[in-house]
Amino acid sequence: MAALNPFFFKPGNSILHCLDTRCKFFLVCVVSLSLLKADFIACFICLGILIFFLKQIGLRAWETLKHLRYFILFLFFILLARALTIPGDTLVSLYNMTISAQGLYQGCLVALRFFLVMVTGLIFSATTRPASLKSAAQWYLKPIPFVPEKRVAIMISLALRFLPLILNQARETSDAIDSRCGNLQKNPVKRFIRLTLPLLKKTFLSADHLVLAMEARCYCEDRTEPEFEPSGKERSFIIAGLGFWLCMLFL
Repeated sequence: MAALNPFFFKPGNSILHCLDTRCKFFLVCVVSLSLLKADFIACFICLGILIFFLKQIGLRAWETLKHLRYFILFLFFILLARALTIPGDTLVSLYNMTISAQGLYQGCLVALRFFLVMVTGLIFSATTRPASLKSAAQWYLKPIPFVPEKRVAIMISLALRFLPLILNQARETSDAIDSRCGNLQKNPVKRFIRLTLPLLKKTFLSADHLVLAMEARCYCEDRTEPEFEPSGKERSFIIAGLGFWLCMLFL
């Protein structure tokens, strides 16, 4: 069900739900930049903070990990690639493939950084309405010359809105294939093709339906935008975010 997908907006009364979207947008950028050079200690501190906010907004850690299983698999391949390509002290050597201690360390660190960025974005999407996200992106892009901020903002909003829909369609397609004993197919190429082609077809059809719906409602860029409703705690969060960034630099 779509409601169980953590990438969808989840209504609630938590601090993050009430926070101004512009502030949350800024905090996501600060956290993402802070993680670029963070070591393991800093990453684990950030992980503890993110787990706290996951509990605040009502997302269960295990259910969230289940939805991120394909992304975690991707991170495993990144870790393995780093472990095999970075030279250093040999830990395991098999069939001319060597896993070094330095490579394994760097692979784990990079994978953890990517995971924390993904969880940060997940918390942002779960606590932010798509309409307010569009308004915040438009607000940030407005001072930039030669940039059609309204058009770019709606593109960003639709792209983020389509991500959970694509994930849901991928799960439904996979379940349909398994119900027809498609999971018995051992050839990975055929399994990939059987999943990808129907998924692409569903995605393009959904995009066409969305375009028709917007045209039927006479959608245009010149429209009255919703007003922002700050909660009064934005200054404290911005100061905390900048302090977190400085701590990441020193750690």
